Amino acid sequence: MIQNNLEHMRARALALRLNGLLEHWGEVGAADWVAPLIQWEEDERARRSLARRLRDAHLGKFRALADFDWTWPRRIERAAIEELMSLSFMKDASNVVFLGPNGVGKSTLAMNVAHQALVQGHTVLFASASQMLGELAALDSDSMLRRRLRRYTQPEVLVIDEVGYLSYSNRHADLLFELVSRRYQNHSTIVTTNRPFAEWSEVFPNAACVVSLVDRLMHRAEVIAVDGESYRLKEARERNEARARQRGAKKAGREGVGA
Repeated sequence: MIQNNLEHMRARALALRLNGLLEHWGEVGAADWVAPLIQWEEDERARRSLARRLRDAHLGKFRALADFDWTWPRRIERAAIEELMSLSFMKDASNVVFLGPNGVGKSTLAMNVAHQALVQGHTVLFASASQMLGELAALDSDSMLRRRLRRYTQPEVLVIDEVGYLSYSNRHADLLFELVSRRYQNHSTIVTTNRPFAEWSEVFPNAACVVSLVDRLMHRAEVIAVDGESYRLKEARERNEARARQRGAKKAGREGVGA
């Protein structure tokens, strides 16, 4: 048992490339301080790796799933979303599509799934459709375009937010098709959209690749429909009502003092 433990610790030290420690393993391998040292190094590298991947993911701030108001949407498949948090869809590079009107929490749900992937050690990139396609379309050099496409192709999870809010040219459609094709069956893509796929021909008018684009996205994809009133409108209304109550309370207080 002790020998197995030593071999396991040596393998961990080898994975960490602690060459100085390995060079003197025969002398210090069994020392009490070796196991904590290896654990500290593993923990610190994991922390730095997560910090780096969080920075590169560009997720920004978002509401945690624990704070999500499941009672607000008229329609939402909570069990399906909780299953996504297990990341099982990544095993066969399946895609995820969050479909619904503005403000119902599609981006929040996508960010939570992406963050879970980050915590589990995967690489993630979040981008709005307009920002990503605008950036790609602005590149004149083929070599620069290839490098930028690699940036969006390589992450194990790519979140493309807000497809359908704007209309795009054939050039944008071709770029999105190229990106989706490169990721197809290799890495998972999460899309949020307010338009069903039948209407994507209006998002990319006259683009010949729309049918093939949808076909690649939909193959082995999980479509999560969310319907309801906008959370943002709900929160704005609640803020206005709270302010009105505060003004009413202050007015009543002033009138009470005057009496």
